[in-house]
Amino acid sequence: MIKRLVAGGKQFLGMYPPGRRIAVLPDDIFLVSYPKSGNTWTRFLIANLVHPEKNPDFSNINDLLPDVEGMSKRDLARATRPRVLKSHQYFDPRYPKVIYVVRDPRDVVLSEYHFDIKRRAIAEDFPLTQFVLRFVRGELNHPYGTWGENAATWLYTRRGDPRFLLVKYEALQTQATDEMGRIAHFMGIPADPNRIALAIERSSADRMRELEKKQGHLWSSTRDTRQDKPFVRAAKAGGWKAELPESSVAEIEAAWGGIMHEIGYELAVPSFVQAGMERA
Repeated sequence: MIKRLVAGGKQFLGMYPPGRRIAVLPDDIFLVSYPKSGNTWTRFLIANLVHPEKNPDFSNINDLLPDVEGMSKRDLARATRPRVLKSHQYFDPRYPKVIYVVRDPRDVVLSEYHFDIKRRAIAEDFPLTQFVLRFVRGELNHPYGTWGENAATWLYTRRGDPRFLLVKYEALQTQATDEMGRIAHFMGIPADPNRIALAIERSSADRMRELEKKQGHLWSSTRDTRQDKPFVRAAKAGGWKAELPESSVAEIEAAWGGIMHEIGYELAVPSFVQAGMERA
């Protein structure tokens, strides 16, 4: 009874993260992705672009680019407008402008696997092949759907809409200047090349690793996780080619080969393109 009263009081006072129930404002811009798709890195890139004078780091990133799943309803309501908000939600028609970051699901599953070890959701020796099956079946412990469901809800409802910008994680890796120019234009930010270059430099994987070493115990996403396991790992594309078993690659491509091919990801087993299209 006491726990219910406390929970009810927090709800009434706006102390819970609203998640999907957030009150959307007309000038909001949402940075959306499936978990472990590069959202944190993109948050830093945008924060360093928009607020270079505030030296974004893990101690203030939630204030600069609030998280609808990690910050309270009350704090989100107090955020400076126009708000740039982080979200992992599947399609929400209320979102006025969306930057959707997509990443190869074969790399996403590896990142999520190691993060679940870091946050003690699974044991360190949990079989990767079994984790991939959970990933494909949507049995992971979050409410955002599978990778394919999440990506498809945004891609097929907003593709071609001027309020929607699709950004590939891999393109940010290889042509960050051009991609950040697209993001700045979409956000209406007059960003000169020097400002973009500074944002990229300040958001490098090496710098983020150093910040994590100093501040990982402060940030909400890593505070209660294993400090011996890094949040910022390889921060590269294509790691699945060396780390993911062939059977797991086949599982992922059989499930989502169609949408992966449509986004531009080369399949290891091209015959799964048609199978993926039939499942979509």
